[in-house]
Amino acid sequence: MAVLEAFRAQRPTTLSVADKIAFITGAGSGIGRATARKLAAHGAKVCLVDLKDRRSEEVEQQIRDAGGEALFVDTDVGDPERVQKAFQAAAERWGKIDIVFANAGINGTLAPIEEMPPDAWDQTLDTNLKGTFLTVKYAIPYMKQTGGSIIITSSINGNRTFSGFGMTAYSTSKAGQMAFGKMAALELARYRIRVNIICPGAIQTNISESTHPMASLEQIKIPVKYPEGNQPLEHGPGQPEQVADLVLFLASDASRHISGTEIYIDGTESLL
Repeated sequence: MAVLEAFRAQRPTTLSVADKIAFITGAGSGIGRATARKLAAHGAKVCLVDLKDRRSEEVEQQIRDAGGEALFVDTDVGDPERVQKAFQAAAERWGKIDIVFANAGINGTLAPIEEMPPDAWDQTLDTNLKGTFLTVKYAIPYMKQTGGSIIITSSINGNRTFSGFGMTAYSTSKAGQMAFGKMAALELARYRIRVNIICPGAIQTNISESTHPMASLEQIKIPVKYPEGNQPLEHGPGQPEQVADLVLFLASDASRHISGTEIYIDGTESLL
């Protein structure tokens, strides 16, 4: 009987992020937007970090209309000064930061290595890899006293699959995020800051707007035939809300013993 009573007295683990402060990059669309809504619906106050456009302001208003708290900060994640100011704005509003979702990213220019313009390579690496570094770097002073959760959006590309022809810059940036996340997890463990990396497959977002294939790309493509649909589990791309569910788990106390871990969310796409 005593064992049963002790079991019942244990604090239940939930996916609640109530009253936590979340800092989300790339929050105006796709996975970032879905995650901002998800975390806000579970009680978090959300700092929306993205370049200024109509979509970002819509997300901010949607969260407020639903009774939540949100703050949009116009930010280029590749710009150290603007990233630092975004964290300052969030901290000034709410006093702390508990959750960081380093999600902003672009596909960039798709081209054969021989024809990849160096400035196009730099743009992809600056946004995807340097942007992740800056987001984590400037989060640490606000998180090291109380701990928290950092989640990085990487990809199956560059980590489990390498058939994205012309995507050498993108895949390199995503592989770099994986290594950076694991290094950060070990370095920041002393502060009880957890760092995990999610690796989505094809997700139905508007990232195609930041994709710029060059005509010469056809020269390096190798015919690859897949079974019906590119994701056997669902026969199609995943949804941003499915990734948001994973981020919610990693942001909550339910994942409090998970850090330095990559999690693939691709409907078995990368196993083909």
